[in-house]
Amino acid sequence: MSARDRADLATATRIVVKVGSSSISGEASWRIPLIVQALSMAHRRGVEVVLVSSGAIATGIPVLDLGSRPNDLATQQAAAAVGQNMLVFRYQEALRPFRIVAGQVLLTTGDLENPTPRSNARRAMDRMLALGVLPIVNENDTVATQEIRFGDNDRLAALVATLLHADALVLLSDVDSLYTKPPMDPDAEPIDVVAADADLTGLEFGASVVNSVGTGGAATKVSAARMAAAAGIGVLVTSADLVGKALEGAPIGTWFEPVVTD
Repeated sequence: MSARDRADLATATRIVVKVGSSSISGEASWRIPLIVQALSMAHRRGVEVVLVSSGAIATGIPVLDLGSRPNDLATQQAAAAVGQNMLVFRYQEALRPFRIVAGQVLLTTGDLENPTPRSNARRAMDRMLALGVLPIVNENDTVATQEIRFGDNDRLAALVATLLHADALVLLSDVDSLYTKPPMDPDAEPIDVVAADADLTGLEFGASVVNSVGTGGAATKVSAARMAAAAGIGVLVTSADLVGKALEGAPIGTWFEPVVTD
């Protein structure tokens, strides 16, 4: 049953969780075990969890001794190819104590707009979930350029949640919730709930680029959250550090109410 409010996350049966590059890459890689533990606890109580994880490019940068995020597309794609392998390995190693197997799923948004690959992707992930596998989804950066150039995986996560008829979508970032202005602004106030028909005109969600390893930011999360909510999926936006509480239905973060059609 679709989550109508954040408390319903505690009893949801299928949840898509998205985490960005800045939360798990470089010096922040220590969060991978923390996130995995939270996902494993949800898995243990019977929740079907799908993880949409950015971080392939950021993980590949130090391995290739590039120093910083490359500007040219070919090097970004090469870094993604190397980093994706290591990223999934890190997740699998963290999952090993919980006896959960990870399955890699690489998609482009085009795959989810074309009926045939869309159907194939859904069938494969449905089967993975039935087998107790944790699907780890990322943009297929070696063939797709949209994420590299224009955004993060927030939109992909919304599309995956819609594809799989998830009960809820959790978008993890570096801040505990969305704010009425950039969080460093002394006049910024946290946003508790965004109604399905809310007018967000006048709110400032900050720049789209948030750091040197990841793209995206609050604005892309708002856009993705509204997309999923329009499809009837409730969305929670909160910090990666609070993922455990988020999956337990704690009163944290910013909740986007789903559009209810029945």
